[in-house]
Amino acid sequence: MQRLTITIDDELDAELDRFMRTRGYANRSEAIRDLARAGLQQAAIEVGGPRPCLAALIYIYDHEARDLPKRLTRDFHHRHDLAQATLHMHLDHDRCMEVTVLKGRGSDVQEFADHIIAERGVRHGHVVYLPADGAHSHGSGQTHGHSHGHKHSRRRRAG
Repeated sequence: MQRLTITIDDELDAELDRFMRTRGYANRSEAIRDLARAGLQQAAIEVGGPRPCLAALIYIYDHEARDLPKRLTRDFHHRHDLAQATLHMHLDHDRCMEVTVLKGRGSDVQEFADHIIAERGVRHGHVVYLPADGAHSHGSGQTHGHSHGHKHSRRRRAG
């Protein structure tokens, strides 16, 4: 195990202390190790590439922005292979929030999520990436984690 020495400003120190209290960490080393692991995992997935991944794209947008709902619908139809499901919520008179589950090649998911967040009228956006362990691709960008050999047992009815 390696020993590292870091310098952080007072604001980050206070934030780290709040994080430790909230999560119940006994010491800074454990908290920083977990934060580093999570950050490295997120960074590795965000790099994209051909590996399959899952992601939750969360964004808030102004539905009154010029043609934004139309543009978003077009974007999602264009990449229907990535968008698995969307939850839509009305926040107030002008703003909506959507959470979309994306599934596909990491680079495709990242490019699409970045495109949606950059749309004019999208106010806030964030993507949470998760590894899609065991998933495989069909060449069209679709991935799933089950085998193709589905066996169904048929029961004969007595009588």
